[in-house]
Amino acid sequence: MTSMPPHPDATTDAAPGTTPTLVLIGHGMVGQRFLEELADRGVTERTRVVVLCEEPRPAYDRVQLTSYFAGRTPDDLSLADPEFLARHGIELHLGDPATAVDRTTRTVTARSGLTVRYDTLVLATGSYPFVPPVPGKDSAGCFVYRTIDDLLAIEEYAKNARTGVVVGGGLLGLEAAGALKGLGLHTHVVEFAPRLMALQVDEGGGRALRRTIEEMGLEVHTGVGGKEIVADDSGAVAAMGLSDDSRIDTDLVVFSAGVRPRDQLARDCGLPVGERGGIVVDEQCRTADPAVYAIGECALAADGRVYGLVAPGYDMARVTAGDIAARLGDDTGGPDGFTGADLSTKLKLLGVDVASFGDAHGATAGSLDVVYADSRSGVYKKLVIGAEGELLGGVLVGDAEAYGMLRPLTGTVPPLAPEQLVLPAGAEGGAAALGPSALPDSAVLCNCHNVTKGTVRAAVTEHSCTTLPEIKKCTKAGTGCGSCVKSLTTVMNDELAANGATIDTGLCGCFPHTRAELYEIVRTLRLTTFAELLDSHGRPEARNGDGCEICKPTVGSIIASLAPSVGAGGYVLDGEQAALQDTNDHFLANLQRNGSYSIVPRIPGGEITPEKLIVIGEVARDFGLYTKITGGQRIDLFGARVDQLPEVWARLVEAGFESGHAYGKALRTVKSCVGQTWCRYGVQDSVRMAIELELRYRGLRSPHKLKSAVSGCARECAEARGKDFGVIATSNGWNLYVGGNGGADPRHADLLAQDLSDAELIRLIDRFLMFYIRTADRLERTSAWLERIEGGLDHVRDVVVHDSLGLCDELEALMATHVTHYRDEWAETLADPERLARFVSFVNAPDVPDPSVRFVPERDQVKPDLTLLAGPTLPVRTLEGSSV
Repeated sequence: MTSMPPHPDATTDAAPGTTPTLVLIGHGMVGQRFLEELADRGVTERTRVVVLCEEPRPAYDRVQLTSYFAGRTPDDLSLADPEFLARHGIELHLGDPATAVDRTTRTVTARSGLTVRYDTLVLATGSYPFVPPVPGKDSAGCFVYRTIDDLLAIEEYAKNARTGVVVGGGLLGLEAAGALKGLGLHTHVVEFAPRLMALQVDEGGGRALRRTIEEMGLEVHTGVGGKEIVADDSGAVAAMGLSDDSRIDTDLVVFSAGVRPRDQLARDCGLPVGERGGIVVDEQCRTADPAVYAIGECALAADGRVYGLVAPGYDMARVTAGDIAARLGDDTGGPDGFTGADLSTKLKLLGVDVASFGDAHGATAGSLDVVYADSRSGVYKKLVIGAEGELLGGVLVGDAEAYGMLRPLTGTVPPLAPEQLVLPAGAEGGAAALGPSALPDSAVLCNCHNVTKGTVRAAVTEHSCTTLPEIKKCTKAGTGCGSCVKSLTTVMNDELAANGATIDTGLCGCFPHTRAELYEIVRTLRLTTFAELLDSHGRPEARNGDGCEICKPTVGSIIASLAPSVGAGGYVLDGEQAALQDTNDHFLANLQRNGSYSIVPRIPGGEITPEKLIVIGEVARDFGLYTKITGGQRIDLFGARVDQLPEVWARLVEAGFESGHAYGKALRTVKSCVGQTWCRYGVQDSVRMAIELELRYRGLRSPHKLKSAVSGCARECAEARGKDFGVIATSNGWNLYVGGNGGADPRHADLLAQDLSDAELIRLIDRFLMFYIRTADRLERTSAWLERIEGGLDHVRDVVVHDSLGLCDELEALMATHVTHYRDEWAETLADPERLARFVSFVNAPDVPDPSVRFVPERDQVKPDLTLLAGPTLPVRTLEGSSV
């Protein structure tokens, strides 16, 4: 996308009686939504629209700003489709902010000197970060956390930093803390309030959130403020002094202590502003000047509040666009005015689900709290109930799955007792599922865009929407924070089913069957090739074809998991199987960003001898590999070229190592603490059990990766409740937990059975894993499977513990076959010259290594030389010279 060329000292205006001009100052999320609302009402067809944007890039998703550090690029975050702007003739000036507004002449002047006369002016200038007036705040190494450019600057400075401090423990402050942690910095959070996220959560929720965050290695300081920034002789940050006279040695400080409305333009041109900031507007978002509107974070709404969330800003954009359309002669009239907004919020902060809605703090007279708290798992749930039994609000920390159902019920008497709504799945008296069917049509499913359940149903029945993308396009629901997508899908499918439509649950365009159905077909008919399955059970139009990128790896995984039972070859790179594999499986290693590969030998239970440690060190040294200890108690070796993989593995296999299957959808690791052998709190030998489990399930191909852990006591040092199957020792045996998950969507595992003997434990895990492999969807983790499968945990317990379906003998037999026929993939590869032949960079030049795989030194190791991927002459654009 390019900005409009600057017009120094130029003045533009529509001729009298012709096209009116609308000027929008600011192109953030609310500004872009306003443009979309104008377009939807046809205003852009009869109005010249000019946008002045301060940043060098068009509108992007600030809600997802931190995802930049997870690999998303600025382009990925962009909200502005260049085709949309061009189609509607919108003139966007990037890097050219407005500097003055003259309401007498109705002109706006930009930094470049461009002057535009307007008929209607809309201020969407947003907010600016508040930086406390502490001495030293301007030292090198002090940043704010607001824009992509802020993130780029923090990322660059952090390369030479070890410790960082975030001032502010609110929403954005915790986002910033997560970013610093992700950059490898030891991170402190300083919050003046007595708890984190004081506006959103109560004292109990704050305790749960703090405990979980501190367990991640962050240090939290509440009830104190920053007193000064101490700089070194070069003027760079060296420490932060706190109001309690303590000191934090740090290399970097990020201020994220709230925001203030950007209302200076309004002040300068004489528009009224609030005592604490914000441009005063009425219910139609009009200022004191009827030709000027203000929307989003810069506006002081008619209810006397400045709203810092995106959803209220979107409502203001809708109201303003409707009022402008009405003034231009739209006979439909404008929408209802903006008189306030729901401040309900659901976020994931540092991987922790946090949500609040309604009267979260119980301020309503006569209200009562219903609370569930599990400090060990970091879960806190509180519902505020009114005198008549109505749901007034709530706070959810650690488990916010019910948010999508609870928030729309606010103000009503829930169909279930409040106690049932807060208890976790599997607890006696709890686990009562409240689906969208329990909600009235007036319930708002998408808070970002104020879309009701009735609107979603109408999109299906009146607008013929049959897929989630069509629902999103028709209603805009699900295009904001995304927390409502699960509810939208359920409502859509229910409505389709109610109208007699057949819902295509097929795996892809090649197969009309689900993954679970394909598993049964392969198992029952003993099919051993993808071609057999496609030709006999594929859609007619797909038969005799090659399949697609969805079904090929899925079927490849099914055949691999059933190989010994159906008579297929167990080696994933033989014959047709090789063409079915995902990228990493092609070379039995994980592809990295510069084209090199990583190698992860199996270290069962995390136990390793000094001799084997020496071998890994010698291999890494001899091949110049980067070494990193993983979270799964293994050692990762990065930087091998594809042609070096056999050489590296030959050394490792000779020393007794096996493939760790880090590249496959299979068992990864079984972590362990040291257990009773060494630990004075341990009650069972957790290392022995972890090793036994890892060696039993190694190489087991499944719908998604599998992770496990064994803790030797209830202190849970191995974090077993964050795993697909976790084991915690008791004085009477072992407790088995299932369906846990870390990563981007964490979930604590549920208790399946307790006080098990060794044999009982292994038998139940055998059954659980094979039942999961048999019934899960493609790329579905055990956590999502357990929540999706009908009957949930109770059904799984009935099947694998009580044998309600009579499948247990079969499940155990399938696992026994896997264990008996397991072979190490890398040992088999090294023993076969034909299999080794695939490990080359260039098929037509097998002896030539890939010259683009290069490295540069960093911290006594190596890292990818990514400049080669961009090219030596890649142009660099600066803020001052960004327009093209």
